Amino acid sequence: MSDLNVCVLPGDGIGPEVMETALAAIAALERRFGFRLASESHPGGAAYWRETGREMPQGAWEAAGSADAILFGSMGLPDVRFPDGTEIAPHLKMRVDFDLFAGVRPIRRLPRTPAVLADPRAGKIDLVIIRELTEGLFASRGKGVVIDDREARDTMVITRATSEKLFDFAFDLARRRKARGAAGAVTCVDKSNVFVSMAFFRKIFDERALGFPDIAARHHYVDAAALELVRRPWMFDVMVMENMFADILSDLGGGIVGGMGLAPSAEIGLEHALFQPAHGSAPDIAGHGIANPTAMLLSTAMMLEWLGHRHGREPLVEAAACLDAAVERAFADGAAFPIEIGGPHGTRDVARAVIERIDRPAA
Repeated sequence: MSDLNVCVLPGDGIGPEVMETALAAIAALERRFGFRLASESHPGGAAYWRETGREMPQGAWEAAGSADAILFGSMGLPDVRFPDGTEIAPHLKMRVDFDLFAGVRPIRRLPRTPAVLADPRAGKIDLVIIRELTEGLFASRGKGVVIDDREARDTMVITRATSEKLFDFAFDLARRRKARGAAGAVTCVDKSNVFVSMAFFRKIFDERALGFPDIAARHHYVDAAALELVRRPWMFDVMVMENMFADILSDLGGGIVGGMGLAPSAEIGLEHALFQPAHGSAPDIAGHGIANPTAMLLSTAMMLEWLGHRHGREPLVEAAACLDAAVERAFADGAAFPIEIGGPHGTRDVARAVIERIDRPAA
């Protein structure tokens, strides 16, 4: 099975530290399930740009584009910026160049993590935010204008072609979740009462919903959705929304289950996919061994599942389920209680607890 190739991009800040745990987990899964993934690691990001004037070295972009999957740590440093004031972020270009239109952000409460919401139902939070990644307000990145130092303008872009793919992806995910016991509902989050672009977005959502009669199609304005994510997040199953709205609400989702170190993500297109923790590079804690690797490990499980289904490799699907279960068990047993959420366990402590549970299956 070494014909499958993963492009590894550790990046900046805590990226290399959490990537180390992901690669160690993959190695343990390879031993247990008998598969082999080839991998290539490449530098890149803000620190690389500061040293070389390039975001990534020659050949790295091509390697990412030809890989079967991209495993990504974190790129960007707040004090390293382009002349226009924006941060160095090669993965934003990857989203467009590789047409990674669907950002998948699972929001799930892990066992024994401190409660953020008081309601006991919060212990069972399990929803997914689907973030459109290639257009929306982010379509203006690099194209916004400042006019005579008096005003600045960015433009929202919503296209039918991308929205149809996005909504079909969301409904298909809800159908698969329903088969596993979830509610089977997709909520379109927009601001269609104000913006023509959002009314168009909702119109296309309603059209695509007709093709999934077994899945409930719902609507929420973005401000009301933010309120309900704090008041009663258990009402949601799959939420789908424009790029900027989802950028904000997915961080809120991470917050209600304990923090961004617990928030995995996938960025999926028809031909390519990138998997990364939803947190940033956190340069203030880089090198201290205290970064929470949980999101990176769960993102790795998402990658293995996607590769397994895409290429018909059942051992990869089994490995993904094993890694996800190992994270759950490590938290449930109290062996993984990251410093980020008030526990005593650093980066390698958490990874070690998870890998022990990969090597030692539950009875």
